[in-house]
Amino acid sequence: MDCDLREALPAARPLPSGYELVPFSQDLIRQHAIAKYESFRHELDANVFPCLGRRDGCLRLMREIASRPTFVPESTWLLRHRDQRGRIESIGTIQGLQSEGWGAIQNLGVQQSHRGLGLGSILLMKAAAGFWNAGLQKIHLEVTTENTAAIRLYERLGFKRAQVVYKAADVAGV
Repeated sequence: MDCDLREALPAARPLPSGYELVPFSQDLIRQHAIAKYESFRHELDANVFPCLGRRDGCLRLMREIASRPTFVPESTWLLRHRDQRGRIESIGTIQGLQSEGWGAIQNLGVQQSHRGLGLGSILLMKAAAGFWNAGLQKIHLEVTTENTAAIRLYERLGFKRAQVVYKAADVAGV
């Protein structure tokens, strides 16, 4: 799915109470990996991309993304939540890469128990602002066609379907 940042994207909502966005830094890679694992381990994406269903796979993926020369740290955010006892948990993540003059969203994820609060929209808008600040005016992302909730979110934020790509995957239990 593609989006031209020169077109008006909706304004991001403020974060609900108890949540905070943290900009990327190398010392947060493990927290990004935990958020990624907790967001994707029970999703179809973990069948298509098996690394998303394993803690070590998510850590390896985060390290690989952050080490690329095309990595856009301004578009990479960690979402954390402080629970009733004051414990801070990493519950969402998004990463950005540059690809042929476009911003490329990688692995937008929010833990299932925190969905429905607009947090995915907030993460995506922060990443879009980071791409804009990095001089990129268009962004794209890939989404599993079965992930209708994510597709609705992206279309609501101004993304358009660009092409369909098929990837062979072994599906557990089949």
